[in-house]
Amino acid sequence: MINKSETTKIIRWGIIGCGNVTEVKSGPAYQKTEGFTIQAVMRRDADKAADYAKRHGIPSYYTQAEDLINDPNIDAVYIATPPDTHKYYGLKVAEAGKPCCIEKPLAPNYSDCLAITEAFEAKKIPLFVAYYRRTLPRFEQIKKWLETKSIGEIRHIRWHLSKITSEQDLSGIYNWRTDATIATGGYFDDLASHGLDLFIHLLGNIKEVSGISVNQQGLYSSKDAATASWLHESGITGSGSWNFGCFEREDIVEIYGSKGKITFSVFENEPIILCNKEGRTELTIAHPENIQLYHVQQMREHLLGNSQHPSNGHTATHASWVMDAIIGNPL
Repeated sequence: MINKSETTKIIRWGIIGCGNVTEVKSGPAYQKTEGFTIQAVMRRDADKAADYAKRHGIPSYYTQAEDLINDPNIDAVYIATPPDTHKYYGLKVAEAGKPCCIEKPLAPNYSDCLAITEAFEAKKIPLFVAYYRRTLPRFEQIKKWLETKSIGEIRHIRWHLSKITSEQDLSGIYNWRTDATIATGGYFDDLASHGLDLFIHLLGNIKEVSGISVNQQGLYSSKDAATASWLHESGITGSGSWNFGCFEREDIVEIYGSKGKITFSVFENEPIILCNKEGRTELTIAHPENIQLYHVQQMREHLLGNSQHPSNGHTATHASWVMDAIIGNPL
């Protein structure tokens, strides 16, 4: 474990799976966070691992995850591989007794998420999950509006997300994101997980959920369309629709209250909009260049004992329970 009293200690991270997500979104955030450094990366392709390490100024690289996990110079591990390997690597990191951050979703199904979370809890080791929208300023502003009752009592949340069928989808070129053995819900698993986890952060846990999911296009093995309704523990109702074969991309969330409405996008850098009796307020709050920066910085604060990180194994496991109920995976 990291000694939280050592406030000047440099926490040395290792990354398993240095692919696209780590190039800009996450990797540089670890290097920009005071007290963090990336000591090593792992990728099965030695040439690509060496290239990544050289370009990002990282001292070491490995082709075997176990070598990185057991390296005494590695204090904590970030798992940035496709979700079907998260449980395998996560359990090994837990066994090694090192704090860990795992990309979202935590695993392809609820039961695997539970197993990962319980393994870290048994060792009393911090487990973070990269649902970084919980830490982004634009969503923190929405949370503030909700907490100050800018729209009165919250009644309902609605989300519609659609995207155009991509050239890759049409070509039949392999994509792990649409492989049912890795992601039953396809793009739903990859994208809807962000929004559903965010709604739980904003409005509290969900106690009831039902959904319908289908494969309308027949282009790949995973599902490509879903609808759902749910009930938060607070009594707030919710509904969502996701379709990945529409003629245009659309991403709109509306939170309805007794005295107003908040409108925003989960993925687009569009203004967040508050409408109530005082009028209409539009705020544009840009994301940081490295979108996981605040998420990573808050991990540092958690490891030092200064605060609790908002995205952990338990919160991510709850999000996966909701997703499984929508997509029809056994719970």
